[in-house]
Amino acid sequence: MSLNKEEKKQEKKINWKETDFWKEFWLVQIQHPKFLEVYNKASEYIIWADNLLKSIIVSLLADGHILVEWMPGLAKTRTILVYSKLMDLDFKRIQFTPDMLPSDVIWGEIFDKKTGEFKTFLGPIFTNLLLADEINRATPKVQSALLEAMQERKVTIAGKTYELPRPFFVMATQNPIEQEWTFPLPEAQMDRFLMKIIVDYPSKEAEKQILDTYSKNIDDIESILSKEELLEYQKEVEEILVPENVKQAIVDIVEKLRHQDENILFGPSPRASISLLKVAKVIAFLKGKQQVDFADVKPALLPVLRHRIKPSMKALIEKEPIENIIIEKIKD
Repeated sequence: MSLNKEEKKQEKKINWKETDFWKEFWLVQIQHPKFLEVYNKASEYIIWADNLLKSIIVSLLADGHILVEWMPGLAKTRTILVYSKLMDLDFKRIQFTPDMLPSDVIWGEIFDKKTGEFKTFLGPIFTNLLLADEINRATPKVQSALLEAMQERKVTIAGKTYELPRPFFVMATQNPIEQEWTFPLPEAQMDRFLMKIIVDYPSKEAEKQILDTYSKNIDDIESILSKEELLEYQKEVEEILVPENVKQAIVDIVEKLRHQDENILFGPSPRASISLLKVAKVIAFLKGKQQVDFADVKPALLPVLRHRIKPSMKALIEKEPIENIIIEKIKD
C-alpha cells in the first residue's frame, strides 16, 4: 500500500525545469525592430544568458527592477555595461558588504574647511542602471534604504527631496551558496522587485563560445537607443490594451496561491497581480501586438511569482522548489 502511495507521489512530481515555464522569457520572440536590434547586439557579448538578456529589456520597459540569483563569475557587470552602452544610459555598481552604511548608497557629506560648512554629495544610486552586487551581504538597514529609494524613485536629504534619474533600473544579485555574513532579504522587501531571475552555468558549447568572445571590447559598442526613446517606449507599453478575461485570469492565479496549505505559508500581494499585468503588457509590445492575451502572461508567471511566496517548513525540509509549488497550484 505504501509503495503505491509512493509511486503515485512520484507520478505527480513535477520537474519544473522540464516544463515550458522554465523557458520563461526564452519563449518570448522579440519582433519590435529597435529592441530586436538591441537584443541581438547584446547577444554578441553575452553568449549564453538569453533569459537574463530578455528579462532586462522587459524590466526596463515595465519600469521595474529585478533580483538575480546566480553564482560568481557569470558576467553580471559585463551584462549591465553592455546595456548601458546600447541604450546610452549611465551605469554604476555597488559591491555590498556588511560594514556599509545607508549613506554609502544614498548620499554623503564632506566638511569644507574653507567655508566651514558640510557639502552634500549624491551617492551611486543616482544613475540610470545600478548593479547592486550581492545585496544579501548588506545589513537590513542598508537594504531597506536602497529598496525604499527604488520604490519611491526619490531621496530626501536634509529636508530636500532629490528625484532619481529616469529611467531608473536596479539589478540586484544574490549569491546563493554563501551563508556567513549574509542577511537574506525579507519577503516583504523582495516584493518590491518586479521579477526574480535564476541564472545557471552555461552549457559546454556556450562556454567554448565565451572563450572566443570574452575579449571583445565593450567600449566599441555604439548606442542603438537613447534615454528619451526608452521613456517614450515605456509610455507606449502603458497604452497596451488588456481584456477583462486576461485581468480575471491574473487575479484567479494570484488568488489560488494565497490559499495556505502544506507547502505555502503565505501567498503573493496585489503587487504581484500588478507586476504580472505590467510584464504581460511588455511581452505583447515586444511581439508587436496592441492587446494582451494569456499567452503573454504565461512566460511571466515564474519570474514574477517565485519570490513572493513564503514556503512552509514542510516544503523547506523536503527541499521542494518553489516553482514546483506554483505550477502544481495553477496548472488547472
